[in-house]
Amino acid sequence: MIKQSNGFTVIELIFIVLVTGLASVLFFIQKNNLQIVANDNLKKTAINSMYYSLEEVFYPANNYYPQTISSDNLKSVDPLLFTDPSGILIDTAGSSYSYSPIDCTDNQCKSYTLKATLKNEADYTKTSRNN
Repeated sequence: MIKQSNGFTVIELIFIVLVTGLASVLFFIQKNNLQIVANDNLKKTAINSMYYSLEEVFYPANNYYPQTISSDNLKSVDPLLFTDPSGILIDTAGSSYSYSPIDCTDNQCKSYTLKATLKNEADYTKTSRNN
């Protein structure tokens, strides 16, 4: 008589579980890295939008920069871009975005620095063209 075996051996099952576990770990690591890159790109897009609105719209119309920025004074920027990917408004504690006006008198500033804190790269900074 020939003995016929059904199913898998314990070694085969352990091997399949290890391979599946390793693939799952690699998937989640890669997914997290892609999420971080996407958030960093979103932050750069938001800073660029604010920067070009300040330089191409606000400054030519007013000949100064504002002391604070928001959707009220930068109407050409999508209001959602003033909050970082975590949902925190610019210049609020814990926000990835900051606007630092320079040399201000009566809410009229001569210069500024816009910055986004990134995870995979150095901080993304834009400074005013007109000093």
